[in-house]
Amino acid sequence: YLGSTLAGNVQTAAQQVAEDKFVFDLPDYENINHVVVFMLGTIPFPEGMGGSVYFSYPDSNGMPVWQLLGFVTNGKPSAIFKISGLKSGEGSQHPFGAMNIVRTPSVAQIGISVELLDSLAQQTPVGSAAVSSVDSFTQFTQKMLDNFYNFASSFAVSQAQMTPSPSEMFIPANVVLKWYENFQRRLAQNPLFWKT
Repeated sequence: YLGSTLAGNVQTAAQQVAEDKFVFDLPDYENINHVVVFMLGTIPFPEGMGGSVYFSYPDSNGMPVWQLLGFVTNGKPSAIFKISGLKSGEGSQHPFGAMNIVRTPSVAQIGISVELLDSLAQQTPVGSAAVSSVDSFTQFTQKMLDNFYNFASSFAVSQAQMTPSPSEMFIPANVVLKWYENFQRRLAQNPLFWKT
């Protein structure tokens, strides 16, 4: 139910490393300045829960260094983080230490840890990762995308459940998801792309 956008590419295939923890690989992370983490709108966090967002890059010995970027919640379903200045910083405490996470030494990762909202509020992200709030237009667009996708998905039926209706047109759900992800990606690259 989470996705991330990096270098214009949307990733929705997370590696689940525990019941409440997920990681996304960031190949070519040296050339990435910002990462957008967003909820797909299909499955919300459980009541009273959210996701802390961590960035991990390999140090000079190839060992992972984890830094807290911030969080996403049902009420704040997307966030933009600047990672370009974090690669030489110090690591922080993180929930991924004891896990055997499959990784390539030259690949960075984004980690999502599902935690209580009260815990998220007490965490201190790396200061340089904060990016100014998304403007109200972008927030509206995100909400509109989520609302449309949720609305369209609520009518989804399998082929076995469909009844013939010659006057109706049916659109595969994966087409709607592809449009949703493309729009999210383009919005992350340039909030005013629709003007061109």
